[in-house]
Amino acid sequence: MSAPRASSAPSAVTVAAGEVREAVLAAETARQRALIAKDLEALDALFDDALVHVHAPGEAHTKALLLEHVATRGVYLEITRGDLLVRLIGDEVAIVTGPITNRMKAPGGGERTLSGEVTQVLRRAGDGRWRFVSFQMTPYGDRVWGALPSQHAAGREEDA
Repeated sequence: MSAPRASSAPSAVTVAAGEVREAVLAAETARQRALIAKDLEALDALFDDALVHVHAPGEAHTKALLLEHVATRGVYLEITRGDLLVRLIGDEVAIVTGPITNRMKAPGGGERTLSGEVTQVLRRAGDGRWRFVSFQMTPYGDRVWGALPSQHAAGREEDA
């Protein structure tokens, strides 16, 4: 006799609200502050050991590499987020999407600013804290296609 199997039905994807939304957004705010402050202890606590962080140019870092990146390069000067959509899969996975602007030190000196859209995945750990598992930034580029007809009708030309 085989052991009972967990339900194979996927959990519904829902929009987070209330305390759960606030807890996820608090984790994102803490991430921003820790990156700017080069607070490796705080980042270590916020990042899951399985973290994959994909920078805008496509370079992927593990948790260890991202911590090294922050410690040795300390590039983040300011991080600004726009309206964020927080969705949940069950009660243990959060997906955060929305705009970001990073003001950073440039490799050759000076500063640079990079804006784009970000997708982040967090999981609720056994201690109840939200930890980052994945981060992917796509920089804004040429919007060669323009808005779709339904976006024009809804007045959302910026969503091309």
